[in-house]
Amino acid sequence: MKNNPHIPASGHDTQHNYSSNSDQLDSLDLICFSHLRWDFVYQRPQHLISRCARHRRVIFWEEPVQVSPGKEQLVLSKRQDNLTIATPHVSNEWAPGEVDRVQREMLDCLMLEQNMQRHVSWYYTPMALKFSDHLRPQVAVYDCMDELSAFKGASPLLRIMEQKLFRYVDLVFTGGQSLYEAKRNHHPNVHASPSSIDAQHFGKARKGVHE
Repeated sequence: MKNNPHIPASGHDTQHNYSSNSDQLDSLDLICFSHLRWDFVYQRPQHLISRCARHRRVIFWEEPVQVSPGKEQLVLSKRQDNLTIATPHVSNEWAPGEVDRVQREMLDCLMLEQNMQRHVSWYYTPMALKFSDHLRPQVAVYDCMDELSAFKGASPLLRIMEQKLFRYVDLVFTGGQSLYEAKRNHHPNVHASPSSIDAQHFGKARKGVHE
C-alpha cells in the first residue's frame, strides 16, 4: 500500500503552513474532530470550541451514527452564528473501511460547499485521521483530554492512530499534568493545558432556575 506523503513513516515532519502571526491565525476556519457529541456533556471541547466560534467559522465533526441502509447523509445543525455540528449518518451494514471512505467524501463535499480553503484541523480523537489525513490545514492541533486507549472497549488501533496523529500535528495540548508526562516525549511541541471551570457557563446558575 502506498504511504500517504502527509504521514511520515517516522519522526515529526508535518507539511502545514504554520505561522505564529496571530492575525493570520484569527482569520482561519476551524474543523474539530471529536469522539464526544456536542450535546452529551458541556465540557472541555464545548468550552474551547464555542469560544473559537466567536471569531471564526467552526465545524464540529461528531462520530458517525448508524442508520438503516438508504438513510445515509451528513446532518448539519447550527448551534450559534459560526458553529455548525456535523453528524455523519452511515449505514449499519457498512464495514469500517466503507464508513471511513464515505466520511472522507462527506467531509470533502462539506468543505467545498462551505468554501473552506484555509483552516485549522483540531483533533480530540486520533481515529478521525483515517478519513481526514488528506487535508492540508494551515495548522493541525491534537487536544489530548483523555487516555482514550485505556477506556473499556477501546479500539486496539487507537495507539497506532495516535502515533500517526503525533506525526501529523503541529501542536499538542494535554488535559492535565499526568497526560503531559505521558505524551511529552512523543512530539516536540507538547503543552500541559489543564481543564478548568467555564465561569461564564456555570455562572448562569447564580441567576436562579426558572421552573
